Amino acid sequence: MSASDKSGELPFVSHLLELRDRLLRMVLAVMVLFFGLIYFANDIYHFVASPLLAVMPEGTGMIATEVLSPFLTPFKLTLVVSIFLAMPYLLYQLWAFVAPGLYQHERKMAMPLVASSILLFYLGAAFAYFVVFKLVFGFLVQIMPEGVSMMTDIRAYLDFVLRMFFAFGLAFEVPIATILLVWMGMTTPKQLGEKRPYIIVGAFVLGMLLTPPDVISQTLLALPVWLLFEVGVFFSRGFERKRDRDEDADTAFDQEVERTAADTADNPWGDDGSEFQALSEDEMDAELDGLDAEDADDEPLDLAEAADADRRAAVDAKLERVMALRENMQFEIARRLLHEVLVEGDEAQVRVARNILAQMDEG
Repeated sequence: MSASDKSGELPFVSHLLELRDRLLRMVLAVMVLFFGLIYFANDIYHFVASPLLAVMPEGTGMIATEVLSPFLTPFKLTLVVSIFLAMPYLLYQLWAFVAPGLYQHERKMAMPLVASSILLFYLGAAFAYFVVFKLVFGFLVQIMPEGVSMMTDIRAYLDFVLRMFFAFGLAFEVPIATILLVWMGMTTPKQLGEKRPYIIVGAFVLGMLLTPPDVISQTLLALPVWLLFEVGVFFSRGFERKRDRDEDADTAFDQEVERTAADTADNPWGDDGSEFQALSEDEMDAELDGLDAEDADDEPLDLAEAADADRRAAVDAKLERVMALRENMQFEIARRLLHEVLVEGDEAQVRVARNILAQMDEG
């Protein structure tokens, strides 16, 4: 197997190992919460069943039609609650896995969207519990035929409320979906506004499919979906302008990187016309130490020099990250950072970046 084949496989293996570690952390977090809550499983179920128990006729209650339902149903609910409570940590682990592969402006945008999506999902579930359940169960009890005793099975009730929690939590994600569609360029706020009648009809169809067959629950789901769609359209206008600016900046930067990379490939000589010679690892470390020493010995600077010093420090940080990425066999990300250094760095930093690129090409 060639060295290039090995360098291609090792990053893939390292990504799989990182994914395994993060999945194990996610499972461990859920298990810790689950074993901490399992003692209160019956209390948790009673809390979830309270909206129905509060409106049931006096002298009636819920029943268990299967032998293991009194044990398995609260057990299942406790596991779902554990996942529900651990969701911020679970999404953080997923975010930490994918974030290194994103551009800086993508990371700045994605983090608020992830946090907002968690909050909106929780709000949707809370809206279902505190508003929808009370109205729906009260309506169902009132229309119950005469002579019929209401005895709801605990497993069937749990399946119903979990479906409602998921439906309303998902419905409250409409603003995030709207913003993402606009940000990815699949549509525009103006086009979404023109399709408003179809969105309203679609919201009621969604309410019909995801909720019980009564007008109250369908309306209570459709109206928030419509209102949240309007909120998403409003905020997506700002994201559309920001996306256009980011795309223009990325296009200009990529063109500059390609031009610099082409110049480096076509002209392997230094600025003085001498042939470029790649440094050894020890010489490379000495060069980096020299850059740090120069920054440490600088006298107080004026504003322009201070800005230049900050730029050099940022480029030095990229070079240090490149060295760490090389050790972890993440060569593609390292190359991208090195091309950025070729554009942003001073003469010494560009020389170091060229040396690293030369060593990577030789390896």
